[in-house]
Amino acid sequence: MVIDFKKVSYILAQSIGGDFKRKRLDIDAEIFCDSFKAAMKGEKPTMSAGEMQQVMMSFQQMLQAEQGEVGEKNSAEGLAFLEENAKKEGVVVTESGLQYTVVEEGTGKSPTDKDRVTVHYEGRLIDGTVFDSSFKREQPATFPVGDVIQGWQEAIQLMKEGSKYELVIPSAIGYGPQGAGEAIAPNATLCFTVELIKVLG
Repeated sequence: MVIDFKKVSYILAQSIGGDFKRKRLDIDAEIFCDSFKAAMKGEKPTMSAGEMQQVMMSFQQMLQAEQGEVGEKNSAEGLAFLEENAKKEGVVVTESGLQYTVVEEGTGKSPTDKDRVTVHYEGRLIDGTVFDSSFKREQPATFPVGDVIQGWQEAIQLMKEGSKYELVIPSAIGYGPQGAGEAIAPNATLCFTVELIKVLG
C-alpha cells in the first residue's frame, strides 16, 4: 500500500485545527506551526521543561474551570426543560427521572439487559440540535442493551418490538458531568426518538 504523506499531513492539520476551532482555543497559528516544525527537526525548545509544564498546568486548570461553568449552566437549563416537559400530555416520568412518551406501541417482545437489539434513533440537544441519527444514515444500530447509557437501558426494556418512544434523559442517567465527545457537553439533558426494530437475544 502506498501512502500519500502529503495528503496525510493535510488531513492531520485539518483535524487539529478544526479541533482547536470547535473548542474556541485562542491558539496562535504562526507560533504553533513554527514550534511544530522545530520539534519535527529535533531542535531544542526555547522554553525549559519546567516552564512548559507550569504553563500547561495553568492551561488545564482554565479548561476545567470553563467545563465546570458549562456544566452548571447545562444542569440549570436541563432541570427547567425536564420540569416543563413533564407537564405535557402523555409524558411518563419514572423513578430514575427518565421521561418517555409512547408514540407507537409495538406488539413484539421486550428485551432484557442481556439481549442485543436493533434500533433506529435520533439524538437531540434540548435546543433541538441533532447530534446523531441512524434515520439520516438509513442504517439502524445494533448493540447490547447493557452497553448503553442508563437512560437508554431503562427505556429500551420498557419497549416492545415495533414500539417508537420519545425520550428525555437527565444527565444523571445519561453522560453525566463528563459529557461525550464534542457534541454532548457536561451535564447535558438529551432527547431521543427511539424505534425498537428487533430483539436479537
